[in-house]
Amino acid sequence: MSVLLVGISHRSAPVSVLEKIAITETDRPKLTDKMLASSHVSEAMIVSTCNRIEVYAVVDAFHPALGEIGELLTRHSGLPLPELTKHAYVRYAEAAAEHLFAVASGLDSMVVGEQQILSQIRAAYAASDAQQASGRTLHELAQHALRVGKRVHSETGIDRAGASVVSVALDRAAAVQGPLAGRTALVLGAGAMGGLAVAQLARGGAAKVIVVNRTLEKAQRLANTAATMHGVEAEAIEMDRLTEAMAAADVVVTCTGAVGTVVTLADVHRALSAKGSLSGRELVICDLGLPRDVDHAVAGLPGVTVIDMETLQRDPLAGAAADDTAAARTIVADELTKYLAGQRMAEVTPTVAALRQMAADVVEAELLRLDSRLPGLESTEREEVARTVRRVVDKLLHAPTVRVKQLASTPGGDSYAEALRELFELKPGAAQAVAAPMEISALQGELADDFTAAHPGDEQGHTA
Repeated sequence: MSVLLVGISHRSAPVSVLEKIAITETDRPKLTDKMLASSHVSEAMIVSTCNRIEVYAVVDAFHPALGEIGELLTRHSGLPLPELTKHAYVRYAEAAAEHLFAVASGLDSMVVGEQQILSQIRAAYAASDAQQASGRTLHELAQHALRVGKRVHSETGIDRAGASVVSVALDRAAAVQGPLAGRTALVLGAGAMGGLAVAQLARGGAAKVIVVNRTLEKAQRLANTAATMHGVEAEAIEMDRLTEAMAAADVVVTCTGAVGTVVTLADVHRALSAKGSLSGRELVICDLGLPRDVDHAVAGLPGVTVIDMETLQRDPLAGAAADDTAAARTIVADELTKYLAGQRMAEVTPTVAALRQMAADVVEAELLRLDSRLPGLESTEREEVARTVRRVVDKLLHAPTVRVKQLASTPGGDSYAEALRELFELKPGAAQAVAAPMEISALQGELADDFTAAHPGDEQGHTA
C-alpha cells in the first residue's frame, strides 16, 4: 500500500477555485467516508486550511484510486473535471511524504514559515483517527511530518517574525489606517483562526476586541480568553448585531468557514451610515474566509478597504529569508531520508519474521521426527539436542537477516527482501500472514500522472 496525495492550493489555483473546493468541518467526515467506501482506499486524511485542500489516501492501485478521488472532488466542488485537473497536483509514495513534510515545515504556506499549519495537520490527523480512517501508514506519516515541522521551527529562523496569514493581513491593515494600538477591532468567527486574530490584535495594542459568532457561547469563550490571557477589553455579541459591531470597529477580521456570504453589501452600508461623523476613519476588512465571507461588491465602497486571500497571495511579507528557507529544505530532505529508511525497514520485517517462523517450523518437525526414530531418548538429552539445533539455525540465519535489514534501509532495498523470499522459497502470503499491516506494495514502472500532465514542472514533486 502506498500514499496518494491529491491537492489544490494557493500555489496552483486562484482563490475563486479554492472557494469552490473548500471543505468544511461538516464536509470532512462525509468525504472521508466516501473515500473509504472505495475498494482501492484503505486509509484517508483530509488537510483543509484557508488556502489548501489536500487528500492523503493509502491506496492499493494508483490509477483507479486517483480516478475515484478526482470524481469525488469534482462532485463536491461542482467543478468540471478538466477545470479541477488544471489546478490540481498529485504526489505518490515518496513524493507525497516529501510534500507533507514541506507543508508541515511552513515551506509551502502562503506565509512561508507560519506555524499554524502544524496545528491544522494535527487536527486533520485527529479527525481521521477519530473516524477510524487512519491506520499504520497515515499514523506514521502524519506523526513524522509533525516532528519535521517542529524540528524546522526549532532549528531555523523560518518563523522568527511569528508571521501568519492573520499577522500579514493586520500589517496590511495598519499600513492603511496607521498603527492598531488604541483601535477597536471586530473578529467574526470564533474558531482557531479567530483565536489567532484575537492574539495578534492584542499583541498589536488594540484597545477593544468584539467577537461575533453564530454560536454566542463560543464567542463568549474567545472573548474571555482575550481578556484573561491577552489582557485586552473584549465583548461577545450575537450575529444579529453584526452591523452595530462593525459601526464601532476600525478593523474587521472575518474567518468563519461558512459556505456563503456572511458580510453583505447592505451590512457594510448600514455600518458606514451608523459611523456618521466618525466616518473619517477608514474601515479595513480582512476577509480570511475560504470561501470568502465578504460580498465582493464591498471592496468598491468608498472608505472601505478589503484585504482578502487574493491580496495576501501577492504580499512580499509572506516570504522568508533565503538562508532560513534553504536550511528548512535541508532538514526536510534529511528527515525524508530517515522516514523512507524506516519504511523500507518495516517492509522487510515481515519477510524476516516469516523466514524465522519457517525455520522454527522445520526445527520442530525434525524434533518430532527424532522422537519417532529414538523414542527412548532421555528428556535431558532431547532438550540438549533441541537447543543445539536451534542454536545452529539461529547462527545460520543471524547474518543474512541482520544484513538484509541493513540493506533494506538503502534505496532499492525492497529488492533484498524479495531475494530473501526467493532464496528460501517463502510463499507469497507468508510475510503478510506474519505481519499483514506492515506490508507496503509499490506501483512498478512510470506513473502517468493524469492530473499534472499539463504541468511538467510538477513531475519531480514540486508544487506548481
